[in-house]
Amino acid sequence: MLVIVVGGGRTGSQLARVLIRQDHEVRVIEDRSDVLSRIHRELPTEVILEGKATNLKVLEQAGIAHADVMAAVTTSDEDNLVLCYIARSIYGVRRTIARVNNPRDAWLYTDLFQVDVAVNQSDIMAHLIEEEMSMGDMMTLLKLRRGNYSLVEEKIPPCAVAIGVAIKDLKLPEHCVIAAIIRSGEVIVPRGVTVFEEGDEVLAVTDHEGAHELMKLFCVNAETKAKSQR
Repeated sequence: MLVIVVGGGRTGSQLARVLIRQDHEVRVIEDRSDVLSRIHRELPTEVILEGKATNLKVLEQAGIAHADVMAAVTTSDEDNLVLCYIARSIYGVRRTIARVNNPRDAWLYTDLFQVDVAVNQSDIMAHLIEEEMSMGDMMTLLKLRRGNYSLVEEKIPPCAVAIGVAIKDLKLPEHCVIAAIIRSGEVIVPRGVTVFEEGDEVLAVTDHEGAHELMKLFCVNAETKAKSQR
């Protein structure tokens, strides 16, 4: 897969390194001399192209006519929008991804400018902080690419509601699947008859609402706790 990354800043260079490790063909376009000096020390010389990406000749030299993905991650929202529009409208690039620098410009990153995916770092950070603050000890391990789902992890505390209950009897949220249970360092493939134990680390795929319902099932049962303290 040929991916053209426009912008050799920290985001662009890191993206390029990851893609190269995954054996993708990568071209990084950059015109700032100080940035070029740095990325020549971090990336293979053959993937770096010096020039202004809004210049069609530079894009063509990078191979945009055959590119599968364009990732516009410059520090200019105007350039990122224009690049996505050019990539799709003129060269038919199948997938366009753009970085949002100013959250106030996020509303522009739509089909109007041929943007498939808008990466709004400020918005992502705000949502992650909000989610982590509201989910107690439950940890979000991974946001899935499609839909509103995440891979979450929760460790079952002593006297939790779920202890001693089989998965099939737990009344899990509709949009929640138990993916794995880590018990005493071993991974257990969960089945309907699998019973939860204290200290289990539970991995689940769920949406935001399901995560909160799951958290309730793994919280401490006050009645059980009171009995254990007598």
